Amino acid sequence: MEFKTLETVKQSALKEIEGISGEKSLETWRIKYLGRKSDLNKILRSLKTLPDNKKREIGFQANNLKKELEKLFAQKNQTLKTGRHRETSFDVSIPGRKISLGHLHPLTKTEQKIREIFLSMGFSIVCGPEIETEYYNFDALNIPPDHPARDLWNTFWLRQSEFKNQKPKTENQKLLLRTHTSPVQIRYMEEHHPPFQIIVPGRVFRYEATDVSHEINFYQVEGLMVGKDVSLVNFKFIVEEFFKKLFGSKIQLRFRPSYFPFVEPGLEVDIKLATSDKRQATRWLEIMGAGMVHPKVFEAVHYNPRDWQGFAFGLGLERLAMIQYNIPDIRLFYSSDLRFIKQF
Repeated sequence: MEFKTLETVKQSALKEIEGISGEKSLETWRIKYLGRKSDLNKILRSLKTLPDNKKREIGFQANNLKKELEKLFAQKNQTLKTGRHRETSFDVSIPGRKISLGHLHPLTKTEQKIREIFLSMGFSIVCGPEIETEYYNFDALNIPPDHPARDLWNTFWLRQSEFKNQKPKTENQKLLLRTHTSPVQIRYMEEHHPPFQIIVPGRVFRYEATDVSHEINFYQVEGLMVGKDVSLVNFKFIVEEFFKKLFGSKIQLRFRPSYFPFVEPGLEVDIKLATSDKRQATRWLEIMGAGMVHPKVFEAVHYNPRDWQGFAFGLGLERLAMIQYNIPDIRLFYSSDLRFIKQF
């Protein structure tokens, strides 16, 4: 009698579970066939009243049926969850989610544009080390050890003991984080013979307080052109072409005398941009330092100053990006704020 009851429970449970399509219905099925008041549980509780031989036989069959029904419940439950996820994921009536794309940093975009412009004018792109020796950063650029011009650069000096395996070729081996990209000019001229024209984009470091226009690290683009008859006329033409391609043909430029120890004569370049803001339209912005390469710099790289002449210039990448994208604070470039980056 009990065996038929078990078979009846089994057939009924199998038939009902096939038609279940919702989680609530499945839970009702579980309570009906596996709950405390289920027919199967009643059979298990009645085993104590049966003879030993029947108790073992019915008990074995009842436990097997219980395990089978539990397995069926778990499988059906998983099927319903998977089906629900699949239905949601592929429901064409649900609006799709926009994929978030990466954004180039404004400094990267500005540097790419600068590279493209100078490459179009026949310049080569050169890079150099960020850890420099005092010789390349100062001495070879006509800034002797006791020269007051060294005060123009606030320098990060490095402990010599941390670089025991680094052996600079010069006598002055004191190491530092380069304060400008000009040392690359010296390194390039030591290994190349004129004529040539190069730009040197790269990161530099200054030990100074940060504010809206100053950072402890920033990017410069250095330029150098050396040849037999290179003059400030060549420099003026190249600089004007560069800024017109970068900011547009309505830009105005002016050149002012200035001092830098590695050029003679030295000058600074200011620009004025065409803008709808009348206050901005009358404002000159200092944008570049430049000049003719000093004869002593040529002597340091074993060029004869009577045979060669050239001009050099340096500009701040952040300054150009701030103008181009109307960014008010240089510290935003290094804030790692995705809200800032996603605007570009």
